[in-house]
Amino acid sequence: MSCSGQIFEAILAIPKLNGLEKNPTNLVLNCSNPGKKTQDVHEVKLLSTRRLAIGLASIAVFGNACVGNSLADDNGYWLTTPLVVPKAKNKITNAETGTRSFVKKQIYIANIGTKNRMNRIKRYAFDLLALGDLIGQDTWNYVRKYLCIKATFMYFDFDEVISAAATEDKEPLLNLANQLFDSFEKLDSAVKNKDLEQTKSCYKDTTDILQDVMNHDQNGMKTSPAYQWSI
Repeated sequence: MSCSGQIFEAILAIPKLNGLEKNPTNLVLNCSNPGKKTQDVHEVKLLSTRRLAIGLASIAVFGNACVGNSLADDNGYWLTTPLVVPKAKNKITNAETGTRSFVKKQIYIANIGTKNRMNRIKRYAFDLLALGDLIGQDTWNYVRKYLCIKATFMYFDFDEVISAAATEDKEPLLNLANQLFDSFEKLDSAVKNKDLEQTKSCYKDTTDILQDVMNHDQNGMKTSPAYQWSI
């Protein structure tokens, strides 16, 4: 079908507006001047109708123009294929389970580059350092959801940072990451079991490691040479 045919069909498909009569000579009262009759409101309705017609016609034309691109894997605006479930490439999983209990599945992790991933790790570490204020008997679900979403991003960001690091820096980074994620798993288990005392104890241990993560400067270099993050 031609574009002109699509526009014609779109205009014909426009529903009638409530209160808009076929007779264009209908008059309405002007509220600002009750003694004067005017066609202003009717003209506004006609203008709205024309705009609606143009809008629907545009959808008919440009919507059809995108059909060919929508069949591609990437049309430049959105993905048309299923999201790839991220998977750690380095040895930062739990050796027994092959994963981490806190990792949320089927979550999209945007590739924002190594340096930005470092910054996000620090920012989320900072966020989790304030988690203690939320821990309580009536907040278990909130605490666990907050912990899991932040920890999941840190997990996959750490994995990418380790992959990009120089060979001599990979082992120290792996050790730091595994210390953090082991601590996250213990904290996640305590929260899941709603054990307040154990949760507070695990969280205290976790904050010490989070503080180590926070000791990196803006360039991703830790004060200790043993934990240099190289790109």
